[in-house]
Amino acid sequence: MSLKCGIVGLPNVGKSTLFNCVSSGKAQSANFPFCTIEPNIGSTNVPDKRLEVLADICKPKRVIPATVDIVDIAGLVKGASKGEGLGNQFLANIRETDAILHVLRCFDDGNIVHVDGSVDPVRDKEVVDTELQIKDLETVEARLSKTEKQAKTGGDKEAKKLMDLLLRYREALLQGKSCRTVVPKDAEEEKLAKDLFLLTNKPVMYVCNVDDASAATGNAYVEAVREAVKDENAEILIISARTESEIAEMESYEDRQMFLEEMGLEESGVVRLIQSAYHLLNLQTFFTAGADECRAWTINKGDKAPRAAGVIHTDFEKGFIRAEVIKYEDFVNYKSEAAVRAAGKLGTEGKEYVVQDGDIMHFLFNV
Repeated sequence: MSLKCGIVGLPNVGKSTLFNCVSSGKAQSANFPFCTIEPNIGSTNVPDKRLEVLADICKPKRVIPATVDIVDIAGLVKGASKGEGLGNQFLANIRETDAILHVLRCFDDGNIVHVDGSVDPVRDKEVVDTELQIKDLETVEARLSKTEKQAKTGGDKEAKKLMDLLLRYREALLQGKSCRTVVPKDAEEEKLAKDLFLLTNKPVMYVCNVDDASAATGNAYVEAVREAVKDENAEILIISARTESEIAEMESYEDRQMFLEEMGLEESGVVRLIQSAYHLLNLQTFFTAGADECRAWTINKGDKAPRAAGVIHTDFEKGFIRAEVIKYEDFVNYKSEAAVRAAGKLGTEGKEYVVQDGDIMHFLFNV
């Protein structure tokens, strides 16, 4: 499955610098608003040490990690919902993403201009939130008008359920809250919510871009953001885009690790960003491992074996018979599939098996 995260925020908060660090793309980065106009799209591997361990054991011809698409979207300004700046384009681009990485400027630097003249990440957050909420309110009002007629005239049960959900969304938006604060009542309502593609219903991670000295500990700006979002279903990540830029330019693994230790960091911000994005979207990884290829595959937590098989090929899901499953720890312990099988540690699972993070799987199918 393809995962797409959109990097958003006001102009000059470090979006493009961060994009360059986490993707293979090279976005222009400069000290003026709307440096990014067309969305830049790049791809980055999902860091997973387990894949490296499997590759050391299997010695395959190919090692293929899971990937994440990163989209660097033009900076948003107040009035975007009415077309100010690059508003409509911004809103269209963000609608196509699975999750939002909202970059907030949490550092002082007189050499980098701020579009509003001063550093205030909470205010900046509210500017972006408000513009997205206004656009969502327009969407909700339009759907309400249409759905209300269906619910009244046709006795449509689904229309009535959708209308109830839309009314709760409208109430939240009118109170200045995002749609993600409205919790669906059941699975059916959850599906209706997804089909609306509301901007403020997307999972969000607030990326606090700090100065080098605050990369490990954060600062007062970060604490202000943390307080402001405490009631949201959101994650916070502290990162120094400038530090990450320096790390990205280092070719030696040893040099990068030494630099991280000097900064008081165990892992780079890029690794933490991708891992946090996975957690944000409730994703997990399963593996296929052999002499030809070791590969990581991305699925949703809770997916059953046929759905996982379908990620590899649709025929695998259609003609699914069973799955042979090895737990990662068992494969590492016994060093081969044959040894795992001989030890009685290879499981045979059917259509109802819920795939676990780290499972090594082989699918049998017939079409």
